[in-house]
Amino acid sequence: MNSPLPYVDTKPQGSADFYYAVNATFRFILQRLGRDAWRSYLEEMGRGYFAKVNEQWSRGGLPAVAEYWRAFFAAEPGADVEVRQLADRVELEVRTCPAIAHLRAGGREIVKEYCQHCYLLGSARAQAAGLTMRLQGGDGSCRHTYATAAARLAPQDPAQIKEVRS
Repeated sequence: MNSPLPYVDTKPQGSADFYYAVNATFRFILQRLGRDAWRSYLEEMGRGYFAKVNEQWSRGGLPAVAEYWRAFFAAEPGADVEVRQLADRVELEVRTCPAIAHLRAGGREIVKEYCQHCYLLGSARAQAAGLTMRLQGGDGSCRHTYATAAARLAPQDPAQIKEVRS
């Protein structure tokens, strides 16, 4: 199977219960090791685990970024996401975040920093591919932007990333 995703899976969608494990892992790291360790964990995952995809993005440019995100969200149960490729950027309009929706439906207490993980992972991945990443919104819907230098994006404003309200 030729897929832009870094893993091979035979089912058309993943299991939404994975979000429970992600949320619990974030809570554990934040409570036991602190915010700096959590940030380091996510940034290293962005550079290390996703190295193959980052290289695909570096070689393939924005079309590879758009292809990856379309495949990614097609495999995420409950996602409502539009991926738009423009001349200098790829924008992901996340109307329904599958993770936040599933965690809420399951009555889970979501770590307030949950949405920041998309920026920390995404920014490390974009940087490895020679791009920049910005995030706006959160708490169930947001916009991710992956861009070339030509886009001249303003620096990320941390206040633009909403905390999750449980």
